[in-house]
Order: sequence, then structure tokens, then C-alpha cells
Amino acid sequence: MSNQTTVTEFLLQEFSDSRELQLLHFAIFLAAYLAALIGNLLVIMVVALDHHLHTPMYFFLMNLSILDLGTISVTVPKSMGNSLWNTRLISYAGCVAQVFLFFFFATANFAFLTVMAYDRYIAICKPLHYETIMNRRACVQMAVSAWVSAIPYSALHTGNTFRLPFCHSKMVSKFFCDVPQMLQLYCSDSYLSEAGILAFSVCLYLSCFVFIVVSYVQIFTAVLRIPSEQGQHKAFSTCVPHLIVVSLFLLTGISAYLKPTSSTPSILDLIESVLYVILPPVVNPVIYSMRNKEIKAGLGKVIKGQVTQEEVHRCAKVAVS
Repeated sequence: MSNQTTVTEFLLQEFSDSRELQLLHFAIFLAAYLAALIGNLLVIMVVALDHHLHTPMYFFLMNLSILDLGTISVTVPKSMGNSLWNTRLISYAGCVAQVFLFFFFATANFAFLTVMAYDRYIAICKPLHYETIMNRRACVQMAVSAWVSAIPYSALHTGNTFRLPFCHSKMVSKFFCDVPQMLQLYCSDSYLSEAGILAFSVCLYLSCFVFIVVSYVQIFTAVLRIPSEQGQHKAFSTCVPHLIVVSLFLLTGISAYLKPTSSTPSILDLIESVLYVILPPVVNPVIYSMRNKEIKAGLGKVIKGQVTQEEVHRCAKVAVS
């Protein structure tokens, strides 16, 4: 029979036995983490300080940046620390925390991407009703729902993943604790319950994706009716980046969770992990800021110190209220 000794720690995937390559991995991940940290913090700061950006779209974008910071902070720092200190260990509690927090931030992230698609649909297809539908109370309720609904969903995955004993091995074939790799370590075939939850999750994510696609089909249909080329360009500049982010996040994530896992992951598995764990938090601020005149204008004001004291006080009053 398999040994069912209580597991107290796991071994994460190492990128190489070579010390030089370990340090190279640390440097690459550090550069990606700093890029995500700086980019998302700038978006948060610009939206918070520039009162011209206190609209539903930028409110949701600020929440998305906070979630991106959470997603990358849950996984990358631990992997960097292991490469720097030449170790692979992660405690049982640390692995549980990674699974819960990663699912929490990723789920809330996709919920906000869905809400942002709805916001753009109302803004472009029903502009006369936009202020009524997307009022402050409605925006806060949608934001709170996105954050809160991710908690029981993440708890369900985490509790179901760690309720069974691990005995096949302590080696997680990924640079962070992720559910498909944890399922490989089960002592029995009882992993089917978690596999069922994962299948339900895929259906849920695909349903949201269909909603997003349908919203954008109607958006693009409405945009093509706009006689002004400037109006069309403005609409496309806010919608196309959002659709790119959604597609990148969903397609790479579903691929990672649906394909058969291997105890000896290839370089393609590593690239896939980077695409849905590290790349979105890094490129989201670039996509949204480089193609958005309002964000670039607000960033320019912040960098030049042109955000007035009156605006800072106004932001403080809004936060307090």
C-alpha cells in the first residue's frame, strides 16, 4: 500500500540544477514582478488621484489592478526566494494559502473582466441610460459581489483539494501549488470529486466568456454605426484591449487545467504557466495605459505633479464617504 504518512511540506519544481540558471530565473522573475508592481501601482495611483477618472470603467480597472498585484504576489515571490536560496521547499500551510489565494484573485479578476464588458456594453449600446444603470451604488454592489463571491468558490476548491491524504510524492510539478498538480499526489482515485469541480469551473468561466463575447458583438455592431471615425476609434481603443486581456487569461488558464498533467513537465508547460500567471499582471497596465488617452493624460499629470491639492482632498472625501 502507498505510504500515507502526514505530509508537512512539498517540493516545488526547480528550473535547473545549475546555480547560474537559478539566479537567471530569479532575475527574470524579479524583473517581471517589478514591472507588474510598478505598472499596476501607477494605474491605481492615477485613477485614485485624478478625479476625471472617477468613472465606472476606471473604478473597475483599479480593482483589476489590485487583483493583478495579488495574483502575481501569491506565486512569484516564493519561486524567486527558492531560486535565490537554492531550495524547493514550501510548507503545507503555505501550499494551502497559495491554492486559496490564487483561486480567489483569479476568480475575482475574471468576475471584474465580465463586469467591465457589461459596463462597456451599457456605455456604447445604451448611452442615454448609462448614468442611471451604472450609478455609484450599482458599481459598488457589483464590485463587492465580485470580491465576496470569490471567497466561497476558492474555499470550495481549497478544502476539496486538501481533504484527502497525499502519499505518491511530495514533488509538485510546477513553480507554485496549483490544483491539477496537487491532484497527482493523491493516494487514491478520489480526486474525481475535485476534477468534477474543475469541470464545473470551466463551464462557469466559459459561460462568462460567452456573455463577454455576446456583449462585444453587440458593442462592435453599435460602433460600426457611429458616423464619426473619432468616435469609432475611441470605442475600439477601450474595448479591443479588454477583449485581448480576457482571451489571454481564459484560453491559457483553461488549457493548463484541462490538459493531462505530467510528473515531468516540459518547457511548454512552464511557458503556459507564465502566460496565465505572470504575463497578464505585467501586460494589463501596458495594454490599458498605452491605448487609453485618459490614463496617459492622468499619468502625465501625476508624474509632473499637476494633481492639485484640491483633487487629493476630493479623493480623500470620496474614500471616507
